[in-house]
Amino acid sequence: MITINIIIDYKKRFETKFTAIPYRSGFNKELLRQAFIKQGIEVNYIPFSDINFRNPNLKGQFFLACASEDHSGFYKSYIEDIILGLEQAGANVIPGFLQLKSHHNKLFMEIQRDLLHEESIKKIYSLHFGTIEELVSYKGNISWPVVFKPASGSMSKGVSLAHNMKELKKAVIKVSRSPNIMNELKDKIRLLKYKGYIPESKYRKKYIIQTYIPNLTGDWKILVYGRKYYVLKRKNRENDFRASGGGRLSYERNLPEKILDFAEKIINAFHVPNISLDIAYDGCEFYLLEFQFLYFGTYTIENSEFYFMKREQGWFRVEEKSILEEVYAESITNFIWDNYKKS
Repeated sequence: MITINIIIDYKKRFETKFTAIPYRSGFNKELLRQAFIKQGIEVNYIPFSDINFRNPNLKGQFFLACASEDHSGFYKSYIEDIILGLEQAGANVIPGFLQLKSHHNKLFMEIQRDLLHEESIKKIYSLHFGTIEELVSYKGNISWPVVFKPASGSMSKGVSLAHNMKELKKAVIKVSRSPNIMNELKDKIRLLKYKGYIPESKYRKKYIIQTYIPNLTGDWKILVYGRKYYVLKRKNRENDFRASGGGRLSYERNLPEKILDFAEKIINAFHVPNISLDIAYDGCEFYLLEFQFLYFGTYTIENSEFYFMKREQGWFRVEEKSILEEVYAESITNFIWDNYKKS
């Protein structure tokens, strides 16, 4: 029997669950354990801090990674160190370090998109910057309007539409400020003392600018757990181009033709067991807006009365409620057997 090490955080929590009791306590760990046992897999829960990198037996072991929503990303940085170390030790980490690095990091997410060979996923183009000075000195072409996005954040927080450089700089100044009073005072002294000295930027929170798709009325949230696809339609906020965080949600049984094919193409390109997709459709083409590989919201699956699967004849709808932990365990099991246990 295969054993999977499920890594839990300092709150003894694994992943996130919309209906978790207590609040924000993640997956029901006993329910998840039983779900894996049904799949023929034993589970070992282990805290990040208990992982011993001098253990020669890490190689080949399976670990399920999780992320964190902690303020300023301090604990997430710790998690990244552990996951990267496990990969260096030869462990099989699901999902891997690159997927974890993309979590709440829209800039690295766009790098992941740009490195794909599947061109249909790359219809949206992004520019990335680490300071406002890099934006001001940028000599390339910018096709206005553009969508401005801070590298971190959810529910469209800080996202805005800029029609020109003046509006874009205003958005950057509002979101990218990285204050350090002592260093700024020292820089003022250095400016007086050293001729030609260039002070540190006061705006060092990274961000991206992205292709704007006009005339959208909303988008589609699609959660993929292995072979099961859960779909939620999101209308834009009133008098706004953003759909995320607006709360105007509906479950649609009739979907735009080929949207599930597009979603399937994305998860295959990234080669992961689970993914959360924000997909836009302008009536002609599909656009991948954003994606997450772990620790994504589970509202879509937990409240859906149905899901979609694919057979040889095409996509069909299954009318049944899903239990998050069971669907997750099934998706991970299938991923392991498809990718690690082939004879």
